[in-house]
Amino acid sequence: MMTIVSRINQDLLIAVTTRLLKFLGLILVAIVLMKTVNTKFDQLRESGELYRQGFISAEQRTQQLECLTKNIYWEAATEPFEGKVAVAQVTMNRVASGRFGKDVCGVVYKKDNILGNIICQFSWTCVTTKVKPIYPILYKESEEVAKKVLLENFRLSSMKDALYYHADYVNPKWGKPKIGTIGHHIFYKD
Repeated sequence: MMTIVSRINQDLLIAVTTRLLKFLGLILVAIVLMKTVNTKFDQLRESGELYRQGFISAEQRTQQLECLTKNIYWEAATEPFEGKVAVAQVTMNRVASGRFGKDVCGVVYKKDNILGNIICQFSWTCVTTKVKPIYPILYKESEEVAKKVLLENFRLSSMKDALYYHADYVNPKWGKPKIGTIGHHIFYKD
């Protein structure tokens, strides 16, 4: 009788020990996995790689959409659809180049101080009176274009290298290669 009881106790002890070891092994694997994932996220966050890969918060994406919408509105509200897309695409090309700002809002509101003069990348950002859109219908249209360009990656193939533009009634004499004209804007590349 003692041998049956001791054999049952021994089998029970082995079964409990085996399950406990499996459970502890599973916990150990989970801890190692969590540590690895958290370390990788920390590295990505510190290097800015998450942003470059397009991992941004909904709040940040909404801010970028608003900045792009305002830029399209103030720069090209009365331009044709293609002209609005081209202005948006210049903004996105500047983001992609990394030379004008790290995100849409950074590009739109970038200002340089050259010999004591403040130079804005987009002229409307230097004019503080242009805060609220005057024509809601044109603002809504600008917002739709911004959504297509920012969220759906809509692009004009002819503007893939465009980094600069100006209105056709000015001549800044940049000496840059001309890409083309859409509406009242002339577009250039480096």
